[in-house]
Amino acid sequence: MAKRKESLLKNRTLGHIIAGGFYFLLLFALYVAATHMNYVWKWNSVPKYFAYEKKVGIKAPFDGTVSIKGDKIIIIDSDNEQKKELSLSGYKNIVVHDGDEVYDGDLLAYNTAWASGPLLKGLYVTLEISLYAAILAFIIGWVLTFMRISGYQFLDDIATVYITIIRGTPLLVQIFIFYFIIATIFNLERFIAGAASLGLFYGAYIAEILRGAIQSVDKGQTEASKSLGMNYIQTMGYIIMPQALKRALPALVGEIIALVKDSSLVSVISITDLTKVGREIVANTFSPFETWLVVAAMYFSITFTLAVIGHRYEKKLKAKGGF
Repeated sequence: MAKRKESLLKNRTLGHIIAGGFYFLLLFALYVAATHMNYVWKWNSVPKYFAYEKKVGIKAPFDGTVSIKGDKIIIIDSDNEQKKELSLSGYKNIVVHDGDEVYDGDLLAYNTAWASGPLLKGLYVTLEISLYAAILAFIIGWVLTFMRISGYQFLDDIATVYITIIRGTPLLVQIFIFYFIIATIFNLERFIAGAASLGLFYGAYIAEILRGAIQSVDKGQTEASKSLGMNYIQTMGYIIMPQALKRALPALVGEIIALVKDSSLVSVISITDLTKVGREIVANTFSPFETWLVVAAMYFSITFTLAVIGHRYEKKLKAKGGF
């Protein structure tokens, strides 16, 4: 029997071309719409929020008059009651002259150095809080998972009630409750409160993913391991868990990606992450479109990297078998 001819629309190359054309037309339509907006784009102001040249120098210790002698600068107060000698060695830019009047805190000499801007600092906070929250979520997830499959009814009930409540209430509400009640009682910093809220929330979801993966492994393998003389810990460590983790990997990667995105909610308790930095930049520059597009691109760079790493590891595990 002759092989059926493949549909033209199912051709991979043609499919890529059509998809590319669709997104090109979409972006072009957005560009045309943007050009007709009564809005002044300020893309040239974006780079300074990533990095900028910072002045690092010496300042006047009090009000007085400047006296420069060689590579030293002397500040003498108006009553000649005190004077301060400062070294100018190593400073390339001197902004005062002999006989100038200066006030406390005035810049006398400086060098320039590159410093990270608010967007990079916000990115660091987002990565840091996401990392701590992910670690906590996996710890809670494993504990709840073993409580659910332990066979002890009271442990199963405790874990079930926790998971049901956490999954049944919004994350934003949980952040407010944890920050304004629990963090206040135990005098916790807002960063710890934000990370803990995320970890407690996603721990419940990870627990259900792991439980489902473990229970999806055929029970016959557990019985076979017992017949070989393996105890419970050996069975879980060598037989069940390796297979369960392989099956749970795509869902776990998805939860970590969701955690990173939902970390933006901690900005409501004044944690200076990417989202809060974006709001502050918009308030100062009145440039919402450029700012939020850049912030979105930075979040996407994190989540896309996680997705690629997870996909590659998943392919590696598939090559070894076990899925």
